[in-house]
Amino acid sequence: MAGKREDFETPMGPEEGKVMIRNDSSLQTSKVVEGDENETRGNWSGKLDFVLSCVSFAVGLGNIWRFPFLCFENGGGAFLIPYLIMILVAGLPMFFMELSFGQFASQGCLTIWKICPLFKGLGYGMLIVCALVTLYYNVIIAYAFFYLFASFTSELPWKTCGNEWNTGNCTIQKKGENGTLEYIFQNGTSQNETLYSETSQNESFTNITHPVRPSEEYFNNYVLTMSDGMHIMGPVKWELALCLLLAWIAVFFSLIKGIKTSGKVVYVTSTLPYVVLLALFIRGVTLEGAIDGIIYYIKPDLEKLARAKVWQDAAVQIFYSLGTAFGSLHTLSSYNKFHNNVYRDAIIVTFINCGTSVFAGFVIFSVIGFMAADAGVDIEKVVASGPGLAFIAYPEAIARMPFSTIWALLFFAMILMLGIGSEFCMFETVITGIVDELEKYNPIFRKKKYLVTLAMSVLLFLLGLPMVTHGGIYLLTIMNAFSAGLSVLIIAMLECIVVAYIYGADRFLDDINVMVGFRPGFYWKACWKLLSPAFISFIIIFTFVGYQPMTYNKTYVYPVWAEILGWLMSMSALAPVMIYPIYYLYNHVEGTFMERLRQSLCPTNEWGPALERHRKEAGFPILPETDHGITLEEIKKLHTEAETNVNV
Repeated sequence: MAGKREDFETPMGPEEGKVMIRNDSSLQTSKVVEGDENETRGNWSGKLDFVLSCVSFAVGLGNIWRFPFLCFENGGGAFLIPYLIMILVAGLPMFFMELSFGQFASQGCLTIWKICPLFKGLGYGMLIVCALVTLYYNVIIAYAFFYLFASFTSELPWKTCGNEWNTGNCTIQKKGENGTLEYIFQNGTSQNETLYSETSQNESFTNITHPVRPSEEYFNNYVLTMSDGMHIMGPVKWELALCLLLAWIAVFFSLIKGIKTSGKVVYVTSTLPYVVLLALFIRGVTLEGAIDGIIYYIKPDLEKLARAKVWQDAAVQIFYSLGTAFGSLHTLSSYNKFHNNVYRDAIIVTFINCGTSVFAGFVIFSVIGFMAADAGVDIEKVVASGPGLAFIAYPEAIARMPFSTIWALLFFAMILMLGIGSEFCMFETVITGIVDELEKYNPIFRKKKYLVTLAMSVLLFLLGLPMVTHGGIYLLTIMNAFSAGLSVLIIAMLECIVVAYIYGADRFLDDINVMVGFRPGFYWKACWKLLSPAFISFIIIFTFVGYQPMTYNKTYVYPVWAEILGWLMSMSALAPVMIYPIYYLYNHVEGTFMERLRQSLCPTNEWGPALERHRKEAGFPILPETDHGITLEEIKKLHTEAETNVNV
């Protein structure tokens, strides 16, 4: 069958093939290891570029605005038990598998499926998922730009009522000196602010049936100019549109030279957030009420571990946090040099990602505790998740701090760095997938990759404009819920089956052995063949069992047609997975149906390492139409010269 390593005919024996590369240390000054190993595709400029790019991709907004909320909701410190278990049985194994997969073949998520051509539809599915997420993720970055610019003022605009965007329900709640609650709110249409105590029976106060925080009105009424529902999209809000344009310009210039520029940008996007998190933590723990917030965050409630939803939330969080089945991990690792220690990198990045989530909880809840103490309310009344935390709850807490402008600038700079870091990694996945596919027809696409990047940036900017209309937040919420939901889970499940069962877990471990110099143990095989598929099946089942109609902010219920739109987004990524096998069976192979099926499930002759010397080392056939590496004679000559120098 095509692709079986023992059937490959090579011009030299296996032992001779191994001699070429095994003595890498003697060739440190040769062109084998200088510069880009893969001159056609390119490589990371340094090992740290790759690790920081993975950190920048994996550590995103979800670590800041989702994990802390899940932790407090699902038993506090007790939630770390299912979280760590899910990391070990599914998160880390899947993360390592995808990084190894991409590095071994030096291919993006679309062309890598030479390992099993029948399932190339998985690559198209990953590409669609990444494009959809990239589309709405940059809108969130546009929000962050908007808030960053708005923070350049002596008094933050979401701190008070009495602004043109505030309504009569705008209310600021504070704890009074005598222990009572005090409210500062805008009286009707008047621009005057009046102080009332909780015990006051003033008619103006009792007329406020739904008190709204000024930060919430700022976000809904000024930033979004939010309509009453998805059926009223309204005009484009041009301030947000310009911020969205700026976001796409930033992403484009981060990728204008591919990994050569993005590999440097990540030194900022992956490290600055930690500096800001540390600064916010130091400031947060010095505030009144901070300790109460932290205790609320970590106080264990072991009884909640008996609930299935707690385990489901842990599984979903680690799965989406690490970004498996998006295609981005294949893409990032495909630019590694062949013998990079991807085993070490996978473990490092996974635990940096998870450690960041835990630490972010301390940062968030120390400030949330202060806000609750300052407002004189219980902590659960000010806790929020998602955009509500980043653009309503936390900004309001910052507005109550001394030197609030400085802290606001730092916070939104951190949100920007986290967002852009994940964004350009996902966008690079889309660009790499397109270029890898198109260069088969014309090599000019590889040389003019920056034009493909520019064209896609313009296209996705235009497609993102509906999300900066008055009803855009409803569309963004739908995309957030469906674009990387069920489709990603099914793609991950099938990917695990292809690698562990069709290609073979032992065979894949042998490939990793060639790259890193040792064969990973039984743990990885057990996870890929049993534990990880079981974990993903668990999430898929609970996705259906626990499904509820979509709502926005627990008040607006989406119409049926809007949910259908969301399911169509999910199906758009799954459609290639179902359609491509039919196309491949009837257009690319011959024979009876079973013969076609067997051929389609086997790796093609092109599967394997990209460079000739690595194919020889791993026992794969040499591709006659390509000449990626130096010749055997050149390598022997270099070895002879190196040995002579050593003897001298």
